[in-house]
Amino acid sequence: MNLPTHKHLPVHLLTACFNKTSATYKFYWFLSILGRAEQGEEAISKQDLFAEMVAHSWFTVNYFHVSFGKQDKLQQAIEQIKMMENLTVDADRKTIFARLSGSNNKATQKELRYFNAEVPHRFLSPWFRADDMALAYQYSQAFTNNCLYSVYKDHIQMNPAWGDYLTRNAGILKAFCYWHLAVYLQSKNPNVPDIPNKLIKQPVRKNLTEQRKFWDMVINELGSVDCIYTNTRLKTGDYAVEHFVPYAFVSHDLMWNLIPADRSFNSSKSDKLPLLDLHFDPFFKLQQHAIEIIQAKHPQQKFLQEYLTLFPELTPVYFTKEKFLEQIKPLITIASNNGFEYMQPVQGLS
Repeated sequence: MNLPTHKHLPVHLLTACFNKTSATYKFYWFLSILGRAEQGEEAISKQDLFAEMVAHSWFTVNYFHVSFGKQDKLQQAIEQIKMMENLTVDADRKTIFARLSGSNNKATQKELRYFNAEVPHRFLSPWFRADDMALAYQYSQAFTNNCLYSVYKDHIQMNPAWGDYLTRNAGILKAFCYWHLAVYLQSKNPNVPDIPNKLIKQPVRKNLTEQRKFWDMVINELGSVDCIYTNTRLKTGDYAVEHFVPYAFVSHDLMWNLIPADRSFNSSKSDKLPLLDLHFDPFFKLQQHAIEIIQAKHPQQKFLQEYLTLFPELTPVYFTKEKFLEQIKPLITIASNNGFEYMQPVQGLS
């Protein structure tokens, strides 16, 4: 992916900002600058930009549990700030930014100030040597080599020469930055699926109306099914469609990971991991019944195709409990290693 060229601007140096990165800071710093540049701001508070960095990365860390790497202080700052500022996992970006940019909490300010020595001047290293902070500030304030901005104690000043380019190409620049961020994070999370879709909080999750129709056909045929978590009898119209491995980890709605569940329990389970010793056997049996019924009654049903991402054929030879467990168990283990918690067994059913 290449950035649009400009005959008067060193776009190749902007591209080089994302080479040889060892932390996420530059990505989120640039996204924060872009957002302000789009609004026409020229003098931008550093604290505002550091607050934007946290706000941009909040959902990726707290909801999807994507690891930024053991040495990455942004992830650590988010975890500390969440507790210190009493912010929720699903807080939106505007709320997080407003809280942090105006925070008088000295501990919060300290967490944000850490990035002052890490990113504002270092981001400009393609334009000039930036290992010496004081010298880098001097170079930047002269807009040496037509650098993107100049750096001062408490703010940065955008280079007017870049203004039109940034606003005109903001969408492409964001996509370029997110693409490089996704590549970087995938290297830190090699077994985590669908990293690109875990970088931005989606405004609305897709509804599962069509998937519910699939399970309605199964339940209508059986009369009712038992919730694998609570043993509650579930009937058509009175259940939730549930992700066995949390959506926050798999980031998809494929049928092999969906089951009907007790509506009230589903909301409390949230993104907790199932207990395989307790829940896998009934999960498999429910999926097995579903496949047998749909194959017999509706063999052209489109959701049957989704099982073929795991099994070459939906026959007893290939679709077995052992083979299904081989697919599910690594996902649960990786999710646990990335910070997803296991659910507590329902009292009286363990």
